[in-house]
Amino acid sequence: MARRNNDPHLAYCFKVQVNAPGISAVALFKSAGGLGDETEVFDYREGGNNATTHRLVGATKFKNIVLKRGLTGPEFIAWRDMWRNPGPKTRATGTIQQLDTKGNPQITWEFSEAWPCKWEMSEFDASKSEVSIETIEIAHEGLKKV
Repeated sequence: MARRNNDPHLAYCFKVQVNAPGISAVALFKSAGGLGDETEVFDYREGGNNATTHRLVGATKFKNIVLKRGLTGPEFIAWRDMWRNPGPKTRATGTIQQLDTKGNPQITWEFSEAWPCKWEMSEFDASKSEVSIETIEIAHEGLKKV
């Protein structure tokens, strides 16, 4: 019988793919954050029942996905430009895959109705010898682990 590996997945390399009309971007990132959601809770006190408070379910909000990597190519900047400049806008679908030490996908998350809401470059500083880091933030309307 083969031994099943129950070790936790290492969190150090992510592959991100975005698909939208006119844009197909795939890149490796050094970090991926914001994979989560939160559902609002509304407290409701019923008249005549002062002993308890009912907790009602509100809307679910998805956090923005934040991706960071060394600056390597124009794919994600082109996607951001499409949203920053005048013209038609089309939302994207995409995946984030957590990779193992051999580059094989271990966990995949799918996001939908996505668009880049923020792009930023790290500070340039001649007194340091660091890699330039590109950060892109993606707003979306759905995230699920597949």
